[in-house]
Amino acid sequence: MAKHEDLIVGLDIGTTKICAIVGEPTEEGINIIGIGSHPSKGLRKGVVVNIESTVSAIKRAVEEAELMAGCDITAVNASITGSHIKGINSRGIVAIKEKEVRSTDLKRVIDAAQAVAIPVDREVLHVIPQEYIIDNQDGVRDPVGMSGVRLEAKVHIVTAAVSAAQNVIKCCNRAGLNVGEIILAPLATAESVLGQDEKELGVAVVDIGGGTTDVAIFANGSVMHTIVLPLGGNHLTNDVAVGLRTPANEAEKIKQRYGCVLTSLVSREETIEVPSVGGRNPRILSRQILSEILEPRMEEIFNLVRQEISRAGFEDRISAGIVLAGGCAGLEGMPELAEQVFNLPVRRGIPKEVGGLTDVVRNSMYATGVGLVQLAAKSGVTRDKVKGEADSGYSKVKSRMREWLSEIF
Repeated sequence: MAKHEDLIVGLDIGTTKICAIVGEPTEEGINIIGIGSHPSKGLRKGVVVNIESTVSAIKRAVEEAELMAGCDITAVNASITGSHIKGINSRGIVAIKEKEVRSTDLKRVIDAAQAVAIPVDREVLHVIPQEYIIDNQDGVRDPVGMSGVRLEAKVHIVTAAVSAAQNVIKCCNRAGLNVGEIILAPLATAESVLGQDEKELGVAVVDIGGGTTDVAIFANGSVMHTIVLPLGGNHLTNDVAVGLRTPANEAEKIKQRYGCVLTSLVSREETIEVPSVGGRNPRILSRQILSEILEPRMEEIFNLVRQEISRAGFEDRISAGIVLAGGCAGLEGMPELAEQVFNLPVRRGIPKEVGGLTDVVRNSMYATGVGLVQLAAKSGVTRDKVKGEADSGYSKVKSRMREWLSEIF
């Protein structure tokens, strides 16, 4: 049994729900030992708009996870999304000092690659190496120890609005939690649902949440592009509420229980009961009417994703197809409609390579939370490495000075 300090907690801060996943590292991998979930009211399109509501939802989700796991949670790794997220590709070149690549050379070339002009209201979330090039020899994954004169790195840089990231940290801090890392949601989702062979061949993860649709494109084993679109399941719910003239909370229940995004899969004889507004009697309608409302909106979202993939130049590089994740991915007809739009193989993504409460977490809605735990376990985040409401610039300068001194001596 792992000590409480060894447990890793992923906090998926979504527009419609906040989910806490507790993972226990073992020799075989990660065992999921606790899950907590609570409806989220304080976010809009992935961004915090009400601190108090978000703090309250985080507390409830964490309490539920604590009860199930039998532990006290003091630190989490939180997800972030929203249309403020921007991903850019960059490259850096340095001379190899000792004619042999060392870890200090690796650090220098990554620093050179991320030396791009970033506005003061934005901060770098991730710098993800795609490949290294040594003296025109490309495709190098781990260059340490290799001989050469010139080292080049291609990287993918993910930036976020400073205010949005600080609000996520602030909400966690006010809920009594330290933040180990803030991780882009689609990267966490990809970690839990993709296989290495898919990443090598080329694949796009499309995570359809409540307020956003997050996309991460992989090729040659690395992240090539990230996109966040401000459209999601809430738009489907709103369409159902307006189209069927029913309250929004009832529209959400109808969507989850009877929703199908491909009309051709629904029989004409199937009917559903729709509650009315203003105390009127409920009505009996054909399920096809519901499907005819959902299909155009979902087709629009998929078409926007396809256009973004095409604009980024990866339309012909995702041979492994599309992997759908998020709460909306469970709706009937999702893979079939996506296959029609993308003209590529499509599957639903469910978390894999985890033990423990597998029956519960084998659902695409938990993909991001499980991925947060897996990424944190891989990067070795400890409870000592935490972010506060305002990280001091002094600590950053101090660590940078220490690195310079170690390079000199």
